[in-house]
Amino acid sequence: MSYNTIQLAYDGGVATITLNRPEKRNAISFELIDDLLRALDAVAKSDAIVLIVTGAGKAFSSGMDLDNLKSLLGRTPEQNLQDSQTMVQLFRSLYEFPKVTIAAVNGPAIAGGTGLALLCDFTLATPDAKFGYTEVRIGFVPAIVSTFLLRQVGEKQARDLLLTGRIFGADEAARLGLVSEIVPAENLIARARELAALLMENSSTSLRATKQLLTDHARAELDAQIDSAVRENAAIRTTADFREGISSFLEKRKPVWTGK
Repeated sequence: MSYNTIQLAYDGGVATITLNRPEKRNAISFELIDDLLRALDAVAKSDAIVLIVTGAGKAFSSGMDLDNLKSLLGRTPEQNLQDSQTMVQLFRSLYEFPKVTIAAVNGPAIAGGTGLALLCDFTLATPDAKFGYTEVRIGFVPAIVSTFLLRQVGEKQARDLLLTGRIFGADEAARLGLVSEIVPAENLIARARELAALLMENSSTSLRATKQLLTDHARAELDAQIDSAVRENAAIRTTADFREGISSFLEKRKPVWTGK
């Protein structure tokens, strides 16, 4: 199977997916989402026991691709709903992945990149890694990621991160329990593989059953919350503030909000 925006490699019981758009800081495009979904499906069906997800170059993922972001302004309501459902599919595929997952965050992971990095079972990050749920800063709503973040850090912390849209570093992410370990950049992949080796000393059957148990515990609540999140994610795109947020971001100017 070939991919244009990622690389997929196997080594023993470890599969590694590398987001491979370094010239775009591994921005999330429609094509990358499709590649990721196909790669996740391939790894799920493989003999791999552990999956490592990382980025090529100096960033893990800078968020949504600018060209794709611009195209959102012309999407129909039906396309907006489909886009939201596709993003849910990606995030849930990673959150509910049957194999153990490790994110090796090699640099900034912003907006959707934060979602990908922090939905893995383990998140290793370099000291200069940055995170941020920045959707409100461009007139968007962090509807889908909020359902997962609430489970990870609780309501008060989630309100802070989602409502301010601020960028936060690896140290704070670790204090919040979102990052498992901070690792020097030169040791990041080696440490991820070391953790993978430790995990593979356990029964692969037990690992899979434990992940299934955790998924089953969360499913009913997530189903209800995500159904609402998809509608909110699509609805916000019809607002004037969303159009202004995207336009001002692309034009590199301060937005002028109207509250409509």
